[in-house]
Amino acid sequence: MQVLITGGIGLIGHAVATRLQDQGWDVRLIDIGGAADVPDIDFVVCDILDFDAVREQVRGCDAVVHMAALRSPYHAPGQDVFRINTAGTFNVYEAAAREGIRRVVQASSINAIGCAWNLTDFTPRYLPVDEDHPRITNDPYSFSKQVVEDIGEYYWRREGISGVAFRFPGVYKPDYHKSSQYFERRDSIKKLLDDFISQPEAEQQRQLAELKKRTLAYRAERPLEYPKSWPPPANTADIQERLFGVYAFDRYNLWTFIDVRDAAQSVEKALTADYEGSHNLFVNDHHNSIDYDSRTLARLFFPEVTEWKQNVTGSESLVSIQRARELIGF
Repeated sequence: MQVLITGGIGLIGHAVATRLQDQGWDVRLIDIGGAADVPDIDFVVCDILDFDAVREQVRGCDAVVHMAALRSPYHAPGQDVFRINTAGTFNVYEAAAREGIRRVVQASSINAIGCAWNLTDFTPRYLPVDEDHPRITNDPYSFSKQVVEDIGEYYWRREGISGVAFRFPGVYKPDYHKSSQYFERRDSIKKLLDDFISQPEAEQQRQLAELKKRTLAYRAERPLEYPKSWPPPANTADIQERLFGVYAFDRYNLWTFIDVRDAAQSVEKALTADYEGSHNLFVNDHHNSIDYDSRTLARLFFPEVTEWKQNVTGSESLVSIQRARELIGF
């Protein structure tokens, strides 16, 4: 089979290209610039906003893997993030439709539900979060991902193009979670949380209320949008600053992550599995990123959530991957 990969020199695109080529696929890559770091592969510089150029590259392919996008709201002004991500996706699907392609797999994001980049609070309606959870976005990047999922559904209704929009969380390079950097951060956060829950309940609640107030005030200023203006590194000796980092950032992505090799695996399975229709799927590691008891994390950081749709034990993820397992064998 011949497959076109947009964003082919990006982290996920490169991993998908390598995996498919190793398994005998005829792979063609396009990207807006640079060079493909995959030996003996067909690479063309192509802007997904140029419809005619995209259609030319799609021609002759059996499927498309669409990974090209601006990957956060701080890479460009909001109007450009939305325009590039949505118009580019429309062009890819329209080109596929005109060339008779009936399988497109694309990158969405966990943020399609409205979480990590939110301007406001994020509290799940239930846990673990699954694909039925409402999408409540209020930043340009997350809204663009909500719309690209709608584009996939539109082309299923209009053209019968089947495929998956993967709601990827943070994607890490191979073996990051075996590195000393990861273990040092993980162990320090685990100790921080252990110390925190050893305090009296009233003191925990007081501190959490202050953390929430500070987080909402911080996010209301829109510091996570273009131009990038992350806060200075927190003093790791200051417990309150470290807790703020956990509350203001880690909490908002539900401690999810995925190794890029698993992301590539999911794409391959979405290309080859037997299904019809347009599907939005969460794919992430089945454990949380800090190897901490998930019920404790939920009690501390999402105390309003009382509904559990699946049983979660130990450090099992607060985002369900059951549907991906059932549909494509992830």
